[in-house]
Amino acid sequence: MRILVGECKQEVSTFNPAISGTEDFVFSSGDAIAQFHRGLRSEIGGALTVLTAAGAEIVGGYSARAITSDGPLAAESWTTISTAFLDAVRAAGPVDAVFFSMHGAMCAVSEIDPEGYLLQESRAVLGPDVPIVVSLDLHGIVTDRMLANVNGAVAYHTYPHNDFWETGVRGAELLLRIVRDGVRPVMAMVRIPALVRGDELITETGLIGARIRECQALEANGDALAAAMFWGNPFTDVPDLCSNSLVITDGDPDVARAAALELAGRFWEDRAEMQAPLVSLDEAVREATGVKGTVILVDAADATSSGASGDSNATLRALIEHDFQGSSLHPIVDAPAVGAAMAAGIGATIDITIGGTIDTARFTPLPVRATVRMLSDGRHISESHHTEWYAGNTAVLEVGRHVVIATSRPVSLYDRSLFLAHGQDPTRFDVVVQKSPHCQHRFFESWATKLIGVDAPGSTSANLPYLGHTRCARPMYPMEPETVFTPEVLLFGA
Repeated sequence: MRILVGECKQEVSTFNPAISGTEDFVFSSGDAIAQFHRGLRSEIGGALTVLTAAGAEIVGGYSARAITSDGPLAAESWTTISTAFLDAVRAAGPVDAVFFSMHGAMCAVSEIDPEGYLLQESRAVLGPDVPIVVSLDLHGIVTDRMLANVNGAVAYHTYPHNDFWETGVRGAELLLRIVRDGVRPVMAMVRIPALVRGDELITETGLIGARIRECQALEANGDALAAAMFWGNPFTDVPDLCSNSLVITDGDPDVARAAALELAGRFWEDRAEMQAPLVSLDEAVREATGVKGTVILVDAADATSSGASGDSNATLRALIEHDFQGSSLHPIVDAPAVGAAMAAGIGATIDITIGGTIDTARFTPLPVRATVRMLSDGRHISESHHTEWYAGNTAVLEVGRHVVIATSRPVSLYDRSLFLAHGQDPTRFDVVVQKSPHCQHRFFESWATKLIGVDAPGSTSANLPYLGHTRCARPMYPMEPETVFTPEVLLFGA
């Protein structure tokens, strides 16, 4: 078998005013794709394990992996990426099957459904008979165009995500069953008019875990070839944004339809509880004052891994204004501040502003006097994946009792990589700002005294009505609390 493998992955917030570009991606093609992923706990890494064991010849297509999330992709950058992706599909020659790794919450200025476009155009090149399976993030936004042009889709079963490799394995196994065993996938999708956010979406401990376990049971007992719950990325405001259930069976639309309806109905019942409890910044500072141990202020509104700008100084400002007497640790994107620190050198004291350089509608630069404690090029190894992350030139700035790690570029903050790479041990601070809605338990929650979700401004706020959606279908819960759900099943591949 000749199996084409490729990927195109980015998650964006359309509420982030910063437009992303090709500089926010890492690219590879041909054999370099397999060389990079072999041995990694990635979707393609998992797929390669299965496909290689089956004796397949791996045909490397094109890989575009975003290293930052940011706002929508610039039109010219999307043209560059999409053209290269499809050129690689054409250049692959005759293939027996295709495995693509995608996200589902990508958006370009000139294309609101990038994944759907790439799948549609790939299908046009490959013809109707070549099986295509795609892996997706459960925060993906599933469109009709995507499902109409694939034979199967698999999604993560964990949040925080730790089953990238396993998802690739499931996708590759499904692909082989289509190619070798002749299964005939029928996909049933139900759109749910609800956006959700909060601790109940932690699959190990939250309400959503019951739905995920139902999906896993459908796969394990053979009722479904694949099953998934998608709750989308509330920050990618596009017409198809919603939550979805998806069940794929072997030629049995009735089973797929019934299972998808059951999953969707139970998800809908839990929608109110699957919202994030938030407290004001003033209240958060009061709750953190005098606490023994470390308090984590969860500022999900500026979550760079979800597409936020990263330049929020809201928590730092609140701590300074309340004269918080403890120490605190903050990640803030501010290229001008880093430039000033680089010019001054380690040990210098500089008068600068911090934050508010990108999302200027939400954040105002905060004047501070800072001492430069460390400078770096921002390259560091991810604690989660052991791959290199790049934050651009970076400065560790001491602002009184507060430490700011200022980066020139957004970088994912769903673990402690940036802190540890710059000599900052989070356990030694009274307050640590976590700019991610959730992290793996071991990174913060397992040792911190308390986690507080703050209702701060930002383009990835868990206070969903605050964001101001204009393109997704309405009514939509929780923006319209009285939204009515009338289930409808869409079938693909029947």
